[in-house]
Amino acid sequence: MGKLLKIEIPYNKEQLSIEIAKEKVIGVIEPNDVVVSGTAGAMVLEALDSVNGSETFQEFLDAPGKLLVIVNDGTRPTPTRFVLDVIADTLEAANAEFIIATGVHRGPTREEYDFIFGKHYDRFSGKVHVHDARNKEEMVYLGCSSNGTDMAINRLGVEFEKLLVIGSVEPHYFAGYTGGRKGILPGIAAYRTIEQNHKHALHPDARALVLTGNPVHEDMMDALKILKNRIFGIMTVLEKNHKIYGVTAGDIHTSFYAAIEKAKQVFVAEVESSADIVVSVSRYPMDVDLYQAQKAIDNGKLVLKDGGILILVAACREGLGEEAFVNLLSSSTSPSKVMETIKGKYILGYHKAGKMAEVFERAEVWAMTDLPDDDLRKIFIKPVKDLQNALETALAEKGPDAGVIFLMDGSVTVPSVKKQNTN
Repeated sequence: MGKLLKIEIPYNKEQLSIEIAKEKVIGVIEPNDVVVSGTAGAMVLEALDSVNGSETFQEFLDAPGKLLVIVNDGTRPTPTRFVLDVIADTLEAANAEFIIATGVHRGPTREEYDFIFGKHYDRFSGKVHVHDARNKEEMVYLGCSSNGTDMAINRLGVEFEKLLVIGSVEPHYFAGYTGGRKGILPGIAAYRTIEQNHKHALHPDARALVLTGNPVHEDMMDALKILKNRIFGIMTVLEKNHKIYGVTAGDIHTSFYAAIEKAKQVFVAEVESSADIVVSVSRYPMDVDLYQAQKAIDNGKLVLKDGGILILVAACREGLGEEAFVNLLSSSTSPSKVMETIKGKYILGYHKAGKMAEVFERAEVWAMTDLPDDDLRKIFIKPVKDLQNALETALAEKGPDAGVIFLMDGSVTVPSVKKQNTN
């Protein structure tokens, strides 16, 4: 055995140490190193001062009507609190109210409120609403998208004439990218709207980095077209240590597309070749449950050889997540049966089961989590209790020529194999 390489693997808020022969490591893939220029506050101010192609932030604020600020929930790394450090006084003067864009997630815990709002929570707590997609009485029907999705959103998104969306942009495994329009759909959309939209996740063009021809993205854009509100966006892009790398501002479209260019610089990473074994990490806070951590499986598959082993590392602090995808997987005798069921009937969560089943059909998935072993086995995943041991077992199974890729932030990093120069 050659030189041993020690690697620290993020797990929940701690680190797991493993050792591996250096020649076995094809790559340790993280978001790309980028230069952070300036403080978070300075970047927010610069973005607000250099809006292109739309009204300025001040013009948006001065326009008539009530102001609703849409912010992400605690399962997203969005640095909302740092944006508020700059604009909190302005928002308070404008008598702004807030809504937590939960989509179909639960409402925030107190710890998550503090993560979202930082020192500003007590200041605004009396004006914070939590979206509940299942509360039909709070939803307003607005029409139908070009793909046939019923568009219904939280009444506050209709009643408030001005919407300020604070978001973060990184690759998303079926919406192309997070951020921008996602603040509306799924952020504050009705359950049935989200369900119909997410059914399109199994379309071949519903994948990371793809917007053109992506029916999930098209639905989200249609939601913006149907709304008559003024919508201003402040989008952030984080670097690998979750510091702010870039901030863009302007109308919801301008700010979103400008942030995509920054996100590509951080999150699209190249590796020399695919691997027999991929260790894909879902980092805090995106490790909240398996439903969310699945993104790391989907990105990990991009550099996994057929017949390989993908080892998910994710605490899954709150369990498995949405019941529908678990029930479908656990009640199916094989991954192919999962896909057959989805073709006959779709309910929200089945897209997640379908994406996982696609991986199960061509590779093994193991998982280092806090979940009960039986819960994992029922859904075609092999439980792992010791990551070092699991890695050694996987290498032994795949043979002497096997190599390993470590995807250290698998929920948001999109790996690709370098194109070979044929000249």
